[in-house]
Amino acid sequence: MKIYFNKTYFLLFLILLFVETAIVCFFSKGFIRFTFGDFLVVMLVYCFVKSFLNVKPIIAAFGVLIFAFAVEFSQLFNLIGIINLQNNLIAKLILGSTFQIGDLIAYTLGVITITIIENKVSYSKPST
Repeated sequence: MKIYFNKTYFLLFLILLFVETAIVCFFSKGFIRFTFGDFLVVMLVYCFVKSFLNVKPIIAAFGVLIFAFAVEFSQLFNLIGIINLQNNLIAKLILGSTFQIGDLIAYTLGVITITIIENKVSYSKPST
């Protein structure tokens, strides 16, 4: 694993960060806020990881999925309450507060989507 800076992934990260911020600001409930936001957040984290680490896409995708599942399961065990951050807005945004199986499905679909996109992009690149 090599540390470097990839401008393309970082630009994608910034775009996804903007979209996620817009979702939080303009959608207080519903499918877009909760399900589509979770679908996109794994892509955001994936692009952030790939901005700085030169790892195979499948390894990055699997790592992001494990991380997302860990965060979701921390909600099941009320980690945010255990570490006494239940009144901290930023902690609640990052860690969440309610375990939902639907979130696990959204994370999984997001990682599958990013893996499919990566495979299509890598197959369309000309060989050298």
